Amino acid sequence: MKKIVIAIDGHSSCGKSTMAKELAKQIGYTYIDSGAMYRAVTLFCLQKGFFVNDSLNLETLKREIVNISITFVNNPLTGKADTYLNGQNVEKEIRSMAVAEKVSPVAAVGFVREALVRQQQALGAEKGIVMDGRDIGTVVFPNAELKIFVTASPEIRAQRRLAELTAKGEPATFEAVLHNLTERDRIDSTRKDGPLKQAVDAIVLDNSNLTIAEQNRQLLAVFNETSQC
Repeated sequence: MKKIVIAIDGHSSCGKSTMAKELAKQIGYTYIDSGAMYRAVTLFCLQKGFFVNDSLNLETLKREIVNISITFVNNPLTGKADTYLNGQNVEKEIRSMAVAEKVSPVAAVGFVREALVRQQQALGAEKGIVMDGRDIGTVVFPNAELKIFVTASPEIRAQRRLAELTAKGEPATFEAVLHNLTERDRIDSTRKDGPLKQAVDAIVLDNSNLTIAEQNRQLLAVFNETSQC
């Protein structure tokens, strides 16, 4: 069976990462979380004080972007890859609301996207990968053999995100999470570089009313059909 590139795009908190990780595990592919890469850059900006009164110091970030190294290392306890920023495991930190509130402006910066797209394309050069994000099927891998566009209603996505934060002990309200998601949707869909949009040849998967098991079965079936062509 030939190895292919699987590009999974979609809105925030619609389960892309969970879906992509599980598929990669089932088929023995490498999973790459492109969203985690932008979150890691955002965390770097927060740690270095690049945000001043909600404004991002682009000049400093442009100078420092070459010093940002993002890698993925398999966690033997979870069987999944954790995100490392300059050699430090930041998987927990990048999932915080503090990072979530700042990631869209960072991800909209052209030179940041250019730098990370180059890293992403290098990671997928040998194929046999599953990568999820906002512009994987349109910008990073426009020739990917399998493209999936995942969506769900904003309310459903907010409920899922709130449950994740509550489980981690992070205080949040449904209203705040919903506002964050809808604002991120707006920024992601209207930014100049690599906007969130469905590739013309992508398969749409609306998982608003699907269980994780149901969506995983659907995705695996599509993969089996595509990889045998």
